[in-house]
Amino acid sequence: MSSEVKPIPEGFHTITPGLIVNDAAGAIEFYKEALGAEEIARMTTPDGNAIMHSELKIGNSIFFVSDEFPDMGSRSPKTLGGTPISLNLYLEDVDASFERAVAAGAQAIMPVADMFWGDRFGMIADPFGHTWGLCTHIKDLTSEEVVEASKEYFSKECADTAETASGS
Repeated sequence: MSSEVKPIPEGFHTITPGLIVNDAAGAIEFYKEALGAEEIARMTTPDGNAIMHSELKIGNSIFFVSDEFPDMGSRSPKTLGGTPISLNLYLEDVDASFERAVAAGAQAIMPVADMFWGDRFGMIADPFGHTWGLCTHIKDLTSEEVVEASKEYFSKECADTAETASGS
């Protein structure tokens, strides 16, 4: 055994999300089918009825998935009635990936569109209560260009909202 242990394990980034769900085995299968995840590891409770920890990988990113354990303070978005967190996943082809996720059971929240910050972007909710932003970067912009594009976007968005509200 090596005497030198890396503080950040090989293949991990400094932030690694852990998703708590009320059906980890089902979530793992969903993430494999819908998002192309690869299962790296799985550790169940001694009785085999729950998943305490699993590791999945999409692209170059690892994330954890586990069942909820409310008695230990570990609750899923379904138990809590939602989540304030979204995960953003950069993909080669956001359109195909979005359709694949919806076909696998995700709910389309925001259809894929070209966005002012330079990404083609859409949002889904997975069947386990987590929200995902699916992205393909399509245009490099300076910070100043993003600010100007956001002003244009929001002025149009506000005008469209006012027009809809007035019934025009």
